Amino acid sequence: MTDEHREEQEMEAEALAAIFDAAFEIRAPDQPFVWAVKLVPVDCGGDADEEEEANHVIVKLVATIPHTYPEDALPKLELEILKGLSEDNKKELLGIAKEEAEANAGMPAIFAVCEAVRTWLADNNVKGLDDASMHAQMMRKAKEAERQKAQAALQFESQKKKEEMSQAEQEELAVRKRREEGTPVTDATFAEWWSNYSAEIEQIKEAEKAAAAEDTKDKKNTTAAEEERPTGFEIFSEKAGTFNLEKLEAAAEEMANDESALEVDEELFDDDEDLDDLDFDSSEEEEEDSDEEPDI
Repeated sequence: MTDEHREEQEMEAEALAAIFDAAFEIRAPDQPFVWAVKLVPVDCGGDADEEEEANHVIVKLVATIPHTYPEDALPKLELEILKGLSEDNKKELLGIAKEEAEANAGMPAIFAVCEAVRTWLADNNVKGLDDASMHAQMMRKAKEAERQKAQAALQFESQKKKEEMSQAEQEELAVRKRREEGTPVTDATFAEWWSNYSAEIEQIKEAEKAAAAEDTKDKKNTTAAEEERPTGFEIFSEKAGTFNLEKLEAAAEEMANDESALEVDEELFDDDEDLDDLDFDSSEEEEEDSDEEPDI
């Protein structure tokens, strides 16, 4: 036994004491430890009178803890009948307890064993299980047959519902199960995944290259079209010739070189009339006189 085993066993004992309270008992405080747990079908919170009335079967589970428990050994289990069970019931119940201990091998198992025993007690919490008379045995067999019949009916209904599931529901259930279980990673499954993944990445790269090439082509076509398109000034100059600077400059130069292009009659400007002699005020005075009211 190592200190780790002892520490783990003591921790389990503390947990059982916290769960079962007064129902838990340490019979041997030194190695090997011996623990005892009183188990009843109905927990009455410590009320002795109510417990006696509500529970027709009561046992005490006794566990002897080996030095290397729980990693390398199972607990040694015994049952003490406190109320309402026969020897046959004790053997059956002890077998259930040992099966549960084996199912929890390698880990603390006493609590799980206690729960399995208590479940059986709850299912069989009836008077007269310890009665060995012929009548009592017949009654117990009849009740057991009734219980098995009810259990079989329940299983039948469950199977019927399962068969009535649609194909879609079965496929969905299968998908959920696969997700829960997962896919084991092997060389073959990894190689398949890597092949599919590489192919998918290659397709994405090809699509991106094609898109980039198409974008470049569109940009080139747009640039060429913009270069070939005339500017607004050029379009306006073609429609309104007055804004063609080259033509305007050529016409001006031509007129400057051609002296006969513009003939001026100088005699029209030889007559120096004295514009100061003109009487502009007389007309204004006449307008004022006309505005005056006539004498009546």
